[in-house]
Amino acid sequence: MKAGIVGLPNVGKSTLFNCLSNAKAQSANFPFCTIEPNIGVVNVPDPRLEKLEELVNPERVIPATVEIVDIAGLVKGASKGEGLGNQFLGNIRETDAIIHVLRCFDNDNIVHVDGSIDPIRDKETIDIELQLKDLETLEKKLDKIKRAAKTGNKEAQKEEAILLKLKGGLETGSSVRAIEVSEDDHTEFVKPLQFITDKPVLYVCNVDEGAAVNGNDHVKRVKEAVATENAEVIILAVGTEADITELEDYEERQMFLQDMGLEEAGSSVLIRAAYKLLNQQTYFTAGVKEVRAWTIPIGSTAPQAAGVIHTDFEKGFIRAEVIKYSDYVSFGSESKVKEAGKLGVEGKGYIVNDGDVMHFLFNV
Repeated sequence: MKAGIVGLPNVGKSTLFNCLSNAKAQSANFPFCTIEPNIGVVNVPDPRLEKLEELVNPERVIPATVEIVDIAGLVKGASKGEGLGNQFLGNIRETDAIIHVLRCFDNDNIVHVDGSIDPIRDKETIDIELQLKDLETLEKKLDKIKRAAKTGNKEAQKEEAILLKLKGGLETGSSVRAIEVSEDDHTEFVKPLQFITDKPVLYVCNVDEGAAVNGNDHVKRVKEAVATENAEVIILAVGTEADITELEDYEERQMFLQDMGLEEAGSSVLIRAAYKLLNQQTYFTAGVKEVRAWTIPIGSTAPQAAGVIHTDFEKGFIRAEVIKYSDYVSFGSESKVKEAGKLGVEGKGYIVNDGDVMHFLFNV
């Protein structure tokens, strides 16, 4: 699963990418510093994994990960190929969710492509370009469907009505994700078209150090502007946090964060939010060889969860032994959980909960 970092040039995308992944993407004070997308695999911070490590004392610990993609900055006219438009839009289409970085800090030493700081204008610039590209995709499909609908094909007529509804929304400035369509119709008619503005979005307000805790007037405006979008807004002093991640000493990093008034790095908050944005959750396996976090889509069944480890586990699934994370912690070990009668035995229909500690029995 990939989350793509998007935004105008010079808003802090590559610095954020470096902060998240320590991959050292090039970042500099000029537009289009990033041309080819940078990709980083980022560990998902999870204190539950640390607690299980403490209880089990395994040989190794493997966290869950998210793939983060730093994509070239977009400018007005991108949908028509301006700047690196076509390349940008192709790259973003391949991601599963969008992390939209908005510049919410004033600094005369860092140029802005439009000459002034206005995150709402910046947001609208990107929204419009993405919506125009989706409109282009939609109109190509609509031309084909209209011909089939004219022949009396009921399915085509239904699809035409849905596409016309989407067209009306896009033409009036709505993103696809904000246009109301039933879940079944979305799965059948909308999802296959891979609209860019159908992807879930998380807004990152890039602020200076003094606004890292409570934000500023720019952040307030962003929150008001996205209030109807059902999207999360995160405040992050990207430059400052990037400097802190350069420090090798953990205690020194924590001291700097505390001086800023933060309990933990904003990048950790962002990674967890991106994980949630991708509709992912975690279950654990815990043994002396390895304690590991496994990533599965929310709503996965026990066999589907087993299949993440190996396809044979899903094919030959017999049952799952499940311990609730809270029970594992309160009793302190798997054996004590069993003694207390708290180990659950679940079949194929079991829906895995976030944090479940699981063992699978299978036969191929």
